Amino acid sequence: MTTPIDGQRLWNTLMAMAEIGPTANGGSCRLALTPEDAAGRRLLLDWCETLGCTWRVDRVGNLFIRREGRREDLDPVATGSHLDTQPRGGRFDGILGVLAGLEVFRTLNDRGLVTERPLELVVWTNEEGSRFAPAMVASGTYAGAFAVEETLARRDADGVTLGEALAACGFAGDLSVGEPHLDGYLELHIEQGPVLEDVREAIGVVTGVQGMRWFDVTFAGQSAHAGPTPMRLRHDALAAAARLIDRLQAHAQADASGDTRVTCGCLEIAAASRNVIPGEVRLTVDLRHVAEAELDALQVRFERELAAAGEDFGVAVSSERLWASPVVAFDDECIAAVESATRAQGVPHRRMMSGAGHDAVYVSRVAPTAMIFVPCRDGISHNEAEYATPEHCSLGAQVLCDALLTRADRPA
Repeated sequence: MTTPIDGQRLWNTLMAMAEIGPTANGGSCRLALTPEDAAGRRLLLDWCETLGCTWRVDRVGNLFIRREGRREDLDPVATGSHLDTQPRGGRFDGILGVLAGLEVFRTLNDRGLVTERPLELVVWTNEEGSRFAPAMVASGTYAGAFAVEETLARRDADGVTLGEALAACGFAGDLSVGEPHLDGYLELHIEQGPVLEDVREAIGVVTGVQGMRWFDVTFAGQSAHAGPTPMRLRHDALAAAARLIDRLQAHAQADASGDTRVTCGCLEIAAASRNVIPGEVRLTVDLRHVAEAELDALQVRFERELAAAGEDFGVAVSSERLWASPVVAFDDECIAAVESATRAQGVPHRRMMSGAGHDAVYVSRVAPTAMIFVPCRDGISHNEAEYATPEHCSLGAQVLCDALLTRADRPA
């Protein structure tokens, strides 16, 4: 059964949050644990306190806002996402998931409804990773993937630790990390890709998340003059890097399934000059796939092509794997709740894997989890031009509300 949310109120709330840390071209800048991020959290708390909610903060700054249920002895069902943004981010990435959770709380208050299990609205700290690396570090700490003290000691570009930033913005909490234990977790998010818009479907029922592996690669050759040095005697680090990129791109594009993803997002040439053969190049490589065995094979392919590029161009190569996130499969019962709520709306939808990482990746290690996607215009995210329509935001929040109620009101 549907419990109608107020889509206009949700949109107004999204636009009000966007007034904190606005950018010149209509986006948002609220880097994690800056004054802007703290102001966004305080505004959310003001809204929640008017509903009678209570809140706690754990030691890494994760914010848990509680709406009591009839059975306070039962573990809560949670929803949420993040309020921090990229330096020139959008108004919806993460924020929609948090404020849709607020809209669920408001809707239940309007109707005088109390769920069997308590509900928790969660704001995860530093999801973006744009201030403190890696991304999703606080939800990862909650799930036991990182040690608390290690997380608190992580530094930003100015040398400020995450712990110091928590204290400075007033969100250094004392709740033990890993509490509260959750009965389930549902996260609403914009897709951050073009698939739903391309196929004209309104809801993505997210069944899991691609596996991801990040590498830093170095090519060490020999700088030399571009004119006098014959091609056969060169040790061109950039040519070797270009060969690697080309071979990886060709391999990914030849995958008929479309599930292989290869990205070289950063390339740095040491002491670059127009008429100097590049002697050292640093490159980042991001490998992704929906199947762990295929991701293993993709890594083997990358390592083979890297070695071949080094040999062909006479340069030394090295790589370091910085991060590995395995393929995640979400909980069948939570997926079914989302799919049932979507079908009740009578809108075109599809089951799909997420191509991006989310806090739900880590939460799924310790609680039954699923996600809901809504389209974003042209698939653009992490960009000031990021946009989701009021209608899609409202629909996503409606599906979230109904799926949460299904989970929270099931027999103990």
